[in-house]
Amino acid sequence: MKLVKNAVNRLVPNEVNGEKQIPFQGVGKYKPIGNKAKPPIRSCADYPADGNKIIKSLKEALKKAGLKDGMTISTHHHLRNGDVLTNFLFDTIKEMGIKNIRWFPSASFPCHQHLIQYLEDGTIHHIEGSMNGPLGRFTTEGKMKGIGILRSHGGRYQSIQDGDVHIDIAVIAAPTADSFGNATGDRGKSACGLLGFALGDSEYADKVIVVTDNLVPFPCYPWQIQGNNVDYVVEIDSLGDPSKIVSGTTEVTKSPDRLLIAEYVAQFFEDAGIMKDGFSFQAGAGGTNLAFAVYLKEKMKAKGIKARFIRGGSTKYLVEMLEEGLTDYILDGQTFDLEGVRSMRENPGHVNTSPFTSYNYHGKGNFASIIDAVVLGATEVDINFNANVVTHSDGYLLHGIGGWQNCLFSKCTILAIPSFRDRIPVIVDEVTTLCGPGELIDVIITERGIAINPKRKDLIKAMKNSSLPVKKIEEIKAEVDSICGGEPAKPKLNKENVVAVVKWVDGTLLDSVFQIEN
Repeated sequence: MKLVKNAVNRLVPNEVNGEKQIPFQGVGKYKPIGNKAKPPIRSCADYPADGNKIIKSLKEALKKAGLKDGMTISTHHHLRNGDVLTNFLFDTIKEMGIKNIRWFPSASFPCHQHLIQYLEDGTIHHIEGSMNGPLGRFTTEGKMKGIGILRSHGGRYQSIQDGDVHIDIAVIAAPTADSFGNATGDRGKSACGLLGFALGDSEYADKVIVVTDNLVPFPCYPWQIQGNNVDYVVEIDSLGDPSKIVSGTTEVTKSPDRLLIAEYVAQFFEDAGIMKDGFSFQAGAGGTNLAFAVYLKEKMKAKGIKARFIRGGSTKYLVEMLEEGLTDYILDGQTFDLEGVRSMRENPGHVNTSPFTSYNYHGKGNFASIIDAVVLGATEVDINFNANVVTHSDGYLLHGIGGWQNCLFSKCTILAIPSFRDRIPVIVDEVTTLCGPGELIDVIITERGIAINPKRKDLIKAMKNSSLPVKKIEEIKAEVDSICGGEPAKPKLNKENVVAVVKWVDGTLLDSVFQIEN
């Protein structure tokens, strides 16, 4: 492996897991060529004429799908930390004696700590997807046999359609399905909302196995996965723990500092002229973002303003805005609470979307650039507005990218972050891992002040008469450093051992994650 500098002076390998890579060339600079991946032509003669694709066990379905060493197996993450199926899947693969699987999840969660034993014994060679919690720590310590690859949600779809990743077998957890393979996630005892992150898998994988714990008579409707893309259907007792698939209640932060940040964000929307009839926005499900939605809702009601659409992850707070007539639509990417699941079933204005329509950078446009403003988080930002979401200042890989990178293309990207966590400054001279180039990040809002990217002269002008504490980012950093005693010591990294890479939305290499030296 040879390390080269990319367009933002980050060292990245010229090949990853034996495949040549393209270093990041700059935002919008890499132009792909060629054609999209082509799924093989199928024949109805090879499938049951009565449409019944039920196989008695997952093991038998994997055998029929031709599972063998070195294949790529994909799963989706809509079951979140309640996922039981993925662990059962790899228990089965281990039992079959299969080795060197490339696991291609749309995300992982702490519940997948169970899979570390299979990374250790070679059942799983490496992960191409978020490595959260224990899996991230395992990877950063250099224990994974291959190199991990981190992609955004849109980047994952891009990699499938462009042929960067060929899925041999997709295993799709479906809270409700029929014997033909039509499937939905908005109902059933394991209801998780939607199944958009499995859509590309169902379209491009060689073999598709739908696994459900709620088999219904044909047709399962509305279907989010189409049965004519499915090879086999397996019924099991349980896909997961419903209490952990989505939380019963998603709570607004009670921290005074975080509430202040949320209030600042809502006020910024108003003062900068973002909040106006027909506007759109996106915010995540963290406590600060939920509080922001509450503050913004009250401002919209007070001024009689209605949004055209809100981009989800949906929560009960966004559902309230839809049902109170404050927005025409929720365009949902994933569902974060039970009210979001209910609303998706009941409200025609609550629309399920996929990473293709929302985020795919190698398409003829996507939703991300249409959104007026997005409110995101970060683990670190630096004085050049670059941001990190996958590692902390200690160098450990503990988060995935999710849709974060894709959201940076909104018309106004806001990072709502505390100025420090556990007395460790969040604003640093240089981020540990680069996930988002500073040119795409417009505003950083902390409890100690608001920094506007100097490139956004329009926002600086709009905020000239605002009562909000607008400061230079260097001023905020200096104040925080004086409180915390400066930045912590940089982690000791083995710069000869890349354990994971961060891909940009176009499939090029943005940065490397290096092994922690204990």
